[in-house]
Amino acid sequence: MLLEGLKVVELATWIAGPGCAMIMADWGAEVIKVESPVGDPTRAFLLDPEDVTGSPIFAMENRGKRAIVLDTGSGAGREALIRLLHDADVFVTNVRPGALRRARLDHESLKDELPRLIYASVSGYGLEGEGAHIPGFDMTAFWNRSGAAYATNPPGLEPLPCRPAFGDHVTAMATLSGVLAAVHERTRTGRGRLVEASLIRVGAYALAWDLSVRLRYGEAVTAQPREDRPSALAGYFRTADDRWFFIVVRGPACFPAIMQVIARPELADEPRFTPPITDLEVVRELRAIVEDAYGRMTLAEIGERLTRHDVAWAPLMTLDEVVNDPLAHAAGCFTQTPNGRGGAFAAPATPIRFGGLEPPPPRPAPRLGEHTRQILAEAGYRPEAIEAMLAAGAAVQGES
Repeated sequence: MLLEGLKVVELATWIAGPGCAMIMADWGAEVIKVESPVGDPTRAFLLDPEDVTGSPIFAMENRGKRAIVLDTGSGAGREALIRLLHDADVFVTNVRPGALRRARLDHESLKDELPRLIYASVSGYGLEGEGAHIPGFDMTAFWNRSGAAYATNPPGLEPLPCRPAFGDHVTAMATLSGVLAAVHERTRTGRGRLVEASLIRVGAYALAWDLSVRLRYGEAVTAQPREDRPSALAGYFRTADDRWFFIVVRGPACFPAIMQVIARPELADEPRFTPPITDLEVVRELRAIVEDAYGRMTLAEIGERLTRHDVAWAPLMTLDEVVNDPLAHAAGCFTQTPNGRGGAFAAPATPIRFGGLEPPPPRPAPRLGEHTRQILAEAGYRPEAIEAMLAAGAAVQGES
């Protein structure tokens, strides 16, 4: 695999940091997950009491890793983590900056001792300024503080939050891109560096179209109520069989194509409807015509016509439909993940495929402290030293 030989140590919980490390594990890296004796909170998140194989959330975000439990607040536990980092290529952490400084595990404390280490920091609001100490989740830092929620929700309505981990996964991919850039740089310089990702910065980048307009022209573009939207042809429409679908207008050629779809080709020659329409009343008039036509057809009929006329569209899919969608399966959206107990289950795949490379099947997520003894032994600890650490609580061996 592409990242075979790359060693990653992860000191992170929840999603953005572990998600970044999980992608590297899927791509062949050796990933060691360091947890406290309490463990990552996602181990128990959305856990079905009848399912002895563990949380699907934890299993997805942590597949392919090995796990060690260390009390990094103790001298022996911190020393063990440093030993792991001595031959690691990448350190991924989303522990808050203040806690890392107190434990002398921040980049400033480690960079001289570990000059080749690529230190990937994931936080809510970055490492500088008064926000560095504030807890940040994707629903707060990525979705709301970045302006994404304001721009997405039409004014006058109760705002909708983003779905759980939506911003975390975008941040995981952004962090990974920074890590791989630093890995490439190290092939030339021999030195690692700090890679800093924050949920708010990734959210602002995800919203870059709207923010670019605001920064350049001073205009804050947001979602509008249906009647006030400037395009008659783009957006959501409802069908005769009570389904919703979405259309994107790519350019002037879409107008006559959509008029063909709704069987009103003569409207393409109507001067009042020639794009761009600047009169909102005319926009509403044309939208009403289009809505009426779509409302007389089923989703299957509309989809066939839109596809035939090369209009960019998609149905509003339920999750039940997505997991059975041939297009999603052909695109490689899902993978089979071992549950560690002889079975397997379907889970979302990592977002990239590599042509001509058939990835090995994913490995299961580890149980809490499952590999503690093994990892400590690989770090050079003798058996008696390992047992002393376990007896002192500086490390914990879990179920194997």
